[in-house]
Amino acid sequence: MGQRAGLGIPPAGGPGGTGGGSPPCTVTPPGARGDGVPPGNGVESDGEIARALPLRDEVDDLVASWRAQRPDLDVEPMQVLSRISRLARHLDIARRGAFAEHGLESWEFDVLSALRRQGPPFQLTPGALLRATLVTSGTMTNRIDRLAAADLVRREPDPRDKRGVLVTLTDQGRARVDAALAGLLRRERVLLAGLDGADRQHLADLMRVLLAPFDADLPGSCRLFELGGDGEPAFLEVGLLRLGGFQVGAE
Repeated sequence: MGQRAGLGIPPAGGPGGTGGGSPPCTVTPPGARGDGVPPGNGVESDGEIARALPLRDEVDDLVASWRAQRPDLDVEPMQVLSRISRLARHLDIARRGAFAEHGLESWEFDVLSALRRQGPPFQLTPGALLRATLVTSGTMTNRIDRLAAADLVRREPDPRDKRGVLVTLTDQGRARVDAALAGLLRRERVLLAGLDGADRQHLADLMRVLLAPFDADLPGSCRLFELGGDGEPAFLEVGLLRLGGFQVGAE
């Protein structure tokens, strides 16, 4: 790792750096807490995390190494996209932890939240659900079966289509997804603790510029996703809110 500077920690022994016996003062940056808990999984205050933020990160060292080894290449994209990739991993950890607290897996939350966002009566067709969560029809059928077995959703006849069905969120499913969302947002606030309100808005605006082209309706020949062997889309890490092999940000 490169030199971390500017943390404002006085040297051991007091402000003057002299005196005897005072233990050295150490700072644990986010992601390297002494108890081994990654950011987004503890109860740190926003101020505690903000004060511990380093001025350099691993991406700085990564970019510097590649510049030295491949001076013929422009490695500037790494400055943004490598950080997005790393943030996506921390977000995935936070998501999984928040959902596990309420007995849900990430895919379960994605389906339940898609229904919850519709408002009463919290219904969607299976086709609308698979489009919302970017999976194949076979994968969606399996997921609906499992959620129905857990009494988190139920199938009902579609009054507009005699052969169709609607997937409806149950009361238990609604309670579970509401609690998981509250836990997730709590962890996400910790992840963003180093930014004030204006910085968060600015970052969101920049991320929107990157992500919008991938969300836009494009000709069928211009495919954004190719499904992998598990029925999930291979994904592009182009924003903080659609990363990780599922529709992150389904919240």
